[in-house]
Amino acid sequence: MATYLYKLGRFAFRRRHFVALLWVALLTLAGVGAATAPPAGNSSFSIPGTEAQRAFDLLEQRFPGMSADGATARVVFKAPEGQKMTDAGNKAAVEKTVKELGSGSEVASVADPYTGKAVSRDGTIAYASVKYKVSGMELEDSSRDALKESAGHARDAGLTVEIGGDALTTAPETGSSEVIGIAIAAVVLVITFGSLIAAGLPLLTAIIGVGIGVSTITALATPLDLGSTTSTLATMIGLAVGIDYALFIVSRYRAELAEGREREEAAGRAVGTAGSAVVFAGLTVVIALVGLSVVNIPMLTKMGVAAAGTVAIAVLIALTMIPALLGYAGRTVKPAGEKSKLLGGGRAAKKAGRPNMGTRWASFVVRRPVAVLLLGVVGLGAAAVPAASLELGLPDDGSQPVSTTQRRAYDLLSDGFGPGFNGPLMVVVDAKGSGDEKAAFAKVGDEIKGLKDVVTVTPPAPNKAGDTAIITVVPKSQPSSATTEDLVHAIRGKSASIASATDAELLVTGATAMNIDVSQKLNDALLPYLALVVGLAFLLLIVVFRSILVPLKAALGFLLSVLAALGAVVAVFQWGWLSGLMNVEQTGPVMSMMPIFMVGVVFGLAMDYEVFLVTRMREAYVHGENPGQAVVTGFRYSARVVTAAAVIMIAVFSGFIGSSEAMIKMIGFGLAIAVFFDAFIVRMAIVPAVLALLGRRAWWLPSWLDRALPNVDVEGEGLKTASDTDGDRELVRA
Repeated sequence: MATYLYKLGRFAFRRRHFVALLWVALLTLAGVGAATAPPAGNSSFSIPGTEAQRAFDLLEQRFPGMSADGATARVVFKAPEGQKMTDAGNKAAVEKTVKELGSGSEVASVADPYTGKAVSRDGTIAYASVKYKVSGMELEDSSRDALKESAGHARDAGLTVEIGGDALTTAPETGSSEVIGIAIAAVVLVITFGSLIAAGLPLLTAIIGVGIGVSTITALATPLDLGSTTSTLATMIGLAVGIDYALFIVSRYRAELAEGREREEAAGRAVGTAGSAVVFAGLTVVIALVGLSVVNIPMLTKMGVAAAGTVAIAVLIALTMIPALLGYAGRTVKPAGEKSKLLGGGRAAKKAGRPNMGTRWASFVVRRPVAVLLLGVVGLGAAAVPAASLELGLPDDGSQPVSTTQRRAYDLLSDGFGPGFNGPLMVVVDAKGSGDEKAAFAKVGDEIKGLKDVVTVTPPAPNKAGDTAIITVVPKSQPSSATTEDLVHAIRGKSASIASATDAELLVTGATAMNIDVSQKLNDALLPYLALVVGLAFLLLIVVFRSILVPLKAALGFLLSVLAALGAVVAVFQWGWLSGLMNVEQTGPVMSMMPIFMVGVVFGLAMDYEVFLVTRMREAYVHGENPGQAVVTGFRYSARVVTAAAVIMIAVFSGFIGSSEAMIKMIGFGLAIAVFFDAFIVRMAIVPAVLALLGRRAWWLPSWLDRALPNVDVEGEGLKTASDTDGDRELVRA
């Protein structure tokens, strides 16, 4: 592989006009496709295989036009101090608002508070329920605007009005975070390379790659039902790996120049060596992202595949456009150790002197491997302890900042009707096979009334055919509590006895039950997903490193860093440690998607650092250095680059911590701390310590397996022959 990529790098360098024109043409084509494509809506949301989804599907059949999975909104009214909602003036204002709410084209129904018994016992709080024909993810912005405008009219009449429900759910805006991340990346790259031109290449190629990927997603959004949120993960991951991969190749190019090679030769060798690492690092990321399909949540699968496509584009751009741009840059990209006149006076690289920081650190670790290993493992183990108390759930309006109307509506409803009122359960009774439907409905209602943590059970509401009914159950506890989850399981536990007594089927759905089912589905998928991703990557790394122990060490180190990161997330967002510093207003269960999302994203990035760092060690070992020297050599050339890549990623992810969305804040913190643990503790401390302890055994591979594996030559051993044949080992002219 190294020889092929070496030739590709030299070709791209020589034929830079053709390569650059090709990528510009692809960007233009994708841009035109995105611009001419119909506006992307929000993709349909379904959770196949869950009871809540089966209930929604049944309601669509038995209650046509009901839009069981449609968005809902609760417009909550509070009377001025000393007044009640039943006063004539307040009642008139509410009725006018209800009329306005019902005029929208996407509105299915609006329940009047006064006819629907939606006024609190003390008469100070009332609410109107709005049901939409489409889900919250598909709702048009005009419908949301009309909802807010109607609430504003009621406020003008002197009422306190807040809006809750999933109708206000929108994709979080992350543009400012991306800009901050790119700005910090630019600063780090300038410091790393000491050159504005060299620093600009990774940024330029990463932006082009993300532009092609996101434009393609936008162009295909309607036919593939991708939705407007699908590009979020693709943008974040594409930007991350795009900068990383280009950074690795430009860094190796400068190192080759510093060894006296001619520029075209240096470009070829950079792509042949660092490019080989980029290919396999990209494959691990693609495996991790495509593996999200194991969860069997269509929206998550589409996001993973779209992001994987963007990563593949980033790999191709790094292998072809970077050497082409290096050809254009010419002598403005200096050898390693030299800086531009603007940043360093054009001083030449030091031929001899004090070893760099990476060399000094690796030498220390090689001398004290046991102490470093123990300190790293114990430190990460201590950080992972809180993960034993991990509680998973999905956020609701109660986790929103108190400054939002959703949170204020949630609090008003809790005050007026009890905390469980914010998460009612919808019990669907299918009595089509029962001889006495009414008796079956009554039996279910009576069984539920006898359960603990139940406040209200409404009378059965049958469909026109009379064979299916809906019973609404209001729990005592808030939607995200473990008590409410126990109640859902308790109701479902009655299904066997109900079926035995009445031949009717009982199903529990609604937003709260759906959240519980999604959390369970994610929990059940975590181990298979982990086994698939780590297993495939383990096999891939065996091919790359031609070793059993090095890939095993890489996988175990990754698991340790993820557990430590989950422990940190639990400590901050569940226990409340440093919650003031992180501006966490409401502690509670960790988002159920967090573990599997962290595994997928962090695994890909962690393997990037592992492949690039250890490949350089493997290269030194193959070229004759002893194991300890190989570790030091790997750090001499790679530590600075891996550190820069990790700092960039931490900065990008940390930008999301400032989000007002609790979910985005948690994702940003979790990914940032995971990259910190993995890059600076696992890869920079534990990895060299383990390799120093293992010595030559680290690179052991059974002879039968060695013969069976393909020789991909990531370390570039075959480049010696190619280089000698081409006769390009000339020194750079001054």
